[in-house]
Amino acid sequence: MPHDTSSRPEPETGSGSGSGTGSASVPVGTATLRDVRRTAREVFGYESLRPGQAEAIRALLDGHDVLLVLPTGAGKSAVYQLPGVELDGPTLVVSPLIALQRDQVRSLLEVGDEDVSARALSSAVPEKERRATLEAAARGELEFLFLAPEQLANDEVLEAVRAARPSLVAVDEAHCLSVWGHDFRPEYLRLGERIDTLDPRPRVIALTATASPPVRDDIVRRLHLRDAAVIVRGFGRSNLELAVERALTEADKDRAVLDRAAAEVQRAAEAARAGDGPGGNGIVYVATRRRTTELAEALAGRGLRAAAYHGGMRRAERDEAQHRFTAGEVDVVVATSAFGMGIDKPDVRFVLHADVPDSPDSYYQEVGRAGRDGQDAAAVLFYRPEDLGLRRFFAGGTPRRDDLLEVAGTLPQEGRRGGHRTPSGLPRRLARLRSLVEDARALASGDARPAAVADAAVELAEERRRMDDSRVEMMRGYAETGQCRLQYLLAYLGEDLDTPCGRCDTCREGTAAEHDVDAADRPFAVGAGVRHREFGPGTVMGYEADDRVTVLFEAHGYRTLALAVVEHGLLEPDGAAGQRA
Repeated sequence: MPHDTSSRPEPETGSGSGSGTGSASVPVGTATLRDVRRTAREVFGYESLRPGQAEAIRALLDGHDVLLVLPTGAGKSAVYQLPGVELDGPTLVVSPLIALQRDQVRSLLEVGDEDVSARALSSAVPEKERRATLEAAARGELEFLFLAPEQLANDEVLEAVRAARPSLVAVDEAHCLSVWGHDFRPEYLRLGERIDTLDPRPRVIALTATASPPVRDDIVRRLHLRDAAVIVRGFGRSNLELAVERALTEADKDRAVLDRAAAEVQRAAEAARAGDGPGGNGIVYVATRRRTTELAEALAGRGLRAAAYHGGMRRAERDEAQHRFTAGEVDVVVATSAFGMGIDKPDVRFVLHADVPDSPDSYYQEVGRAGRDGQDAAAVLFYRPEDLGLRRFFAGGTPRRDDLLEVAGTLPQEGRRGGHRTPSGLPRRLARLRSLVEDARALASGDARPAAVADAAVELAEERRRMDDSRVEMMRGYAETGQCRLQYLLAYLGEDLDTPCGRCDTCREGTAAEHDVDAADRPFAVGAGVRHREFGPGTVMGYEADDRVTVLFEAHGYRTLALAVVEHGLLEPDGAAGQRA
């Protein structure tokens, strides 16, 4: 079971390879936290370790796998780089974007230490360089090897990685396994089983900037993390000005988006000219590829430098748009959710959502790309209740039992975790069905008959659909709440903000104070385990006003309940549900 180690004292030495059958299997060696601190100062030039970094590194040295949820700009990369230098054997870094891999390799080589050798392996690398990299990895000449999850599906690459005997695997942007894994990058779903084929199995650290409790659970399960330390450090961003603007029609909403984008660009330019701000540019997120070009053209018609970005564009076009944005050559990028991951641009002054995202997870991940320099930044959601229907359409329905039965009948028994590797290049729909069947096998109580597995897969798919639907409803709640918006988002992510932020639109309008619930008036503490007569076990996530409580149920997702009903015994304490890590 995953556990939170954040409250433990900070020993200066590793204490072995963990305990019990769930611990990681690579010997810890003699690396200590004192060694890591010295490397941080003398090699990387860090004066000290930041909150969250020391806890995660200590857990790795103690032999645990780790899930680290740390805000952008808080130094997640250092958490694998520092122990990676100290531990015997190379570090394998799984990173989803080629540009991000290049940046990380460049930053490591700029350290200038002969022991810090790094290369990236991707589809963009010429064949000669690719082969040289594989040979160097197999000979143990690399300290860091960066690659995309798809590369591990290549037998030649996997054999070279096995020969290199990595001591640590770092999975960056790990939320992709849960939030987008089925449809965005199916190969993320196979990482756990491929890591399990390495002998000895290395320790694994998964890193992300934002992950709600069910996403954290999913990451731990999908990566097969062993004896996992789950370390979560503050999601709160005090410099973000959260707001929602409602519109009656689609045309009204688009005009409001264009007006706000133009105003934000002008504000940033004027502040830069006056020396009162750093300048910068912004992002407008939309739900469809067609809308990226429509809104980008409309912004250009208002005299702004605008670019469109979506996953269907040619790579050269995407790279060009990203380069112009990073270099400050455009005022606004209009993009789908495919844009922004791995872009470390500090002076993004605004993030506008012209369409409702699929979940608060995605929303907070995307608005977190604004204001990384600590300066004020705007995060505005433009909202029509009708937009929620589009998100439900995108979520899709439950797969047909006949399709799942066919996959369950053809997938070999070795498809269970740690055995057969799912071939790369499968169509996304088939990859999703195979993943669902493999997950269902673990829930079929040992009954491996195709019919039993198919039934378990249908039940699991229904559970996930309910979770997805509940996430969309939580976006409705965010858009329509009178509560402090930052309190609302943090409660969803499992963090309790004691007082309203004072910066969002509901705080400025005075409604947040009216909806703030004193701890003494809460029948259950935030994070407490509860049980509902119909929905089963869950965890209290937060309160709104004095009459509603939000609970995350294991099988039914997020539900907002009236306290009047709860206080009549519908919701009871449940020690078995426990408090989530």
